[in-house]
Amino acid sequence: MIIITLQRAKCIGCNYCVELAPAQFQMSKKDGKAVLLHAVEKKGFHTIKLTDENILEANLKASEVCPAKIISVKQT
Repeated sequence: MIIITLQRAKCIGCNYCVELAPAQFQMSKKDGKAVLLHAVEKKGFHTIKLTDENILEANLKASEVCPAKIISVKQT
């Protein structure tokens, strides 16, 4: 299981996450911030749980390069 969390309110709109993991992220046309696709929002944290291990590397890279450090990727 892979758990990805995004603190969307702190997003600066750099687009790195979309470039590295387009299957999970896209940019909002409304406010220019990242959107974690199919995520559930709770108290400002947008989270999804996925079982596809093939997405781990791309999302870890997105987490590492995020200048705002608002993406968390955990493998359980």
